[in-house]
Amino acid sequence: MRVHKLTFAALVVAAGLSLTACQNDDDSTGQSDPSSASSASSSSGGSGSGGSDQGGGKDSGEQGTAAGTGSNENSKIGKCRTDELEITAADGTIDGDGEGTVAVTLKNGGGRDCTISGFAGVDLKTSEGALSAKRSGQPAEPHVLKDGESTYFGVNYPFNESGGSGVRVTGLVVTPPNETKSVTLDWPGDGTLPVTDGSGSPVKVGPIGGIGQGG
Repeated sequence: MRVHKLTFAALVVAAGLSLTACQNDDDSTGQSDPSSASSASSSSGGSGSGGSDQGGGKDSGEQGTAAGTGSNENSKIGKCRTDELEITAADGTIDGDGEGTVAVTLKNGGGRDCTISGFAGVDLKTSEGALSAKRSGQPAEPHVLKDGESTYFGVNYPFNESGGSGVRVTGLVVTPPNETKSVTLDWPGDGTLPVTDGSGSPVKVGPIGGIGQGG
């Protein structure tokens, strides 16, 4: 009986092993489906990832559009401020001219483009008090002054040919167009002006961009 029991037990074990092998085969076959599903999921995920990337691209595009719009809004060019301009003056008189000329340079150092047009305010400091220049009859055209670029205008004044001491000029005060803040410069022209007869200022200021000197 003991021998029969062992033989039966062996048959049971062998059958169990055979059943396990079959299950392994089934599992192997079954795993091919999850593998396929995983592959499909990965493909779908890739598409989804692509969709996400595309969505990211779209978001990026939208941000780019928004940034572009913001850039366009920010690119509305404002007027040139006194604090953004480097203002200098030099003698611009040419031999043979019937009057003296001082060339005033306005260089844009504000880190942005700005618009400037019209006439600057110009006052001469003299031994007789302030003398305001009057505008010339030249047309004034607006233009954009790019960052780092310069523009100019001229101040014309009569020579003192009276033989007398005249009116001594001690300084030049410049106020950029549409601004209230001024800068005071040394006067680079002749040291004196003729004494006026009270009929008005003999000093004239031209429009911005109205003198082609400098660089």
